Amino acid sequence: MTTAARKTIIDSDWLAFAVLILAGLCLDLAVRFYPTEMPYWMPWEFSWPVFLGSALSLHWYARGISRMYRVDRPALWRIISFMLGILSFYAVLMTHIDYAAQHMFFVHRAAHFVLHHLGAFLIVFGMPGRVLYLGMPSFLHPLCDAPATRKVMDILQHPVVAPMLFVGLLYFWLIPALHTHVMLDINLYEVMNLTMAINGVMFWSLILDSRPKPPARLSSGIRAILIIVIELPQMLLGAILSLSMTDFYPVYRICGRIFDMSALNDMHYGGLIIWLPSTLMSFAAMICVLNTMRLNEEAAELERQKSEF
Repeated sequence: MTTAARKTIIDSDWLAFAVLILAGLCLDLAVRFYPTEMPYWMPWEFSWPVFLGSALSLHWYARGISRMYRVDRPALWRIISFMLGILSFYAVLMTHIDYAAQHMFFVHRAAHFVLHHLGAFLIVFGMPGRVLYLGMPSFLHPLCDAPATRKVMDILQHPVVAPMLFVGLLYFWLIPALHTHVMLDINLYEVMNLTMAINGVMFWSLILDSRPKPPARLSSGIRAILIIVIELPQMLLGAILSLSMTDFYPVYRICGRIFDMSALNDMHYGGLIIWLPSTLMSFAAMICVLNTMRLNEEAAELERQKSEF
C-alpha cells in the first residue's frame, strides 16, 4: 500500500470518528434539553460508552465487510445476527426500556437477560471478530495483538475463570444491599450494565467458537460441560427469587414502580426470567456446540480421507 493510500485511510478513520462524535453531541444535547419530546426509540439517558460502542461496532463491521472478498464475507444470517445483537444492546441501555428497568425489577432482569444472554449470544453468533479487525483503524491493531491483551484474555476465558465470572457477576449485582446502592447511583448502574454486556460477549465467544481445538481455546466437550455448569446456579437463583415470599429489593418501591404490580409479583416475574429464558439459551448453546462438534468431525474425516489418496 502506498503512503498516499495509507494516509487516505487514516484520514477517513478520523473523519468517521468526528462524524460520530458530532452525532453523539447532538443526541446528548437533545436528551438534556428536550427529554419529553424524544420518541421512545431515542435515548432516555445518553451514555457515551454505549453510543460509541454501538456506533463504532456497526461502522467497523460494515467497513470490514466492504474490505473482504465476497467469497470470504459472513453469511447474510450471521450479519443479521450481529446487527440485531448490537441493536438489542442499544435498546435496553439507551431507550425508554432503560427507564422502565430502573423502576421495575422484572424489566431490569429482562434487560440483563438481553445483555448477558440473548444480545451477547446474537453478537457472537455473527462471528464478527475477523470482520471487526479488518474494519477498525489500523492503529488499534497493535493493541489487539499485544501480548498483554492476549494474556488478559487467556485469564478471563480460562475454563475455570469464565463460568465463575459469568455466574458470579449475576449473583454479585443481585446482592440486595449492593443492588439498592447501584440502582441509586447512576455511575455504578452504568458499570453494572457494561460489565454484564462485556462478560456476556466474552463468555459466549468462548462457547460458540466454531473452530476445533486448536486453534480454539476449548474442545467441544469442555464447552458442553461449561454450559451445564453455568445453568444450575442460574436455575437455583431464579427459583429462589420466583418462589420467595420476602421482597429482597425494596429499592423499586423507593424509585416508584411504573406498573400497577405488587413487589412480590415484580420479584417473582424477575426470578422466572432468570430461570426459564436462561435455560432455553443454554439449550440453544448446547445445540450449537453439538452441531459444531459434528461439523468439525466431518471436516477432520474428510481431510483424513484426502491424505490417504
